[in-house]
Amino acid sequence: MTDPTSSTISLRVDEVTHELTVDNRRTLLDALREDLDRTGPKKGCDHGQCGACTVLLDGCLTLAVAAEGAEVTTVAGLDHPLQAAFVAHDGFQCGYCTSGQLCSAVAMLAEHAAGWPSAVSGDVSPDGPPATLDAAEVRERMSGNLCRCGAYPSIVRAVLEVTR
Repeated sequence: MTDPTSSTISLRVDEVTHELTVDNRRTLLDALREDLDRTGPKKGCDHGQCGACTVLLDGCLTLAVAAEGAEVTTVAGLDHPLQAAFVAHDGFQCGYCTSGQLCSAVAMLAEHAAGWPSAVSGDVSPDGPPATLDAAEVRERMSGNLCRCGAYPSIVRAVLEVTR
């Protein structure tokens, strides 16, 4: 007899496919950290409000079973110039929020490149938001990620460096 409280799922994480059996109430974050030993995403607030758990998908407060068959990229699977820019501009400080900041920044750059406006984009032409990001755009688009060390100016400089 099958256990109705768990499911076997397949996740592709950092370009490797994993099959695992998870409790139906288990979060994606817990499955990544505890079952797959992906410790880049952090459990900061346990409510999805600080951004430390961010991975490239729809967010970590997704239940693991809802991510069945999804392509998940953690900070360990990134290969992006932002990583070097964060180091060069000291955008990581204690490092706790860095994985979430990097994943959010990569997604934010992709959204901007796709023409998605932000709350500070102003009057957006039919062609989308301005081609280049400024500090106000970066701050607005990254506002869902908190940094306890206050490395925000360094993070903004790092993101702007890779956009030029």
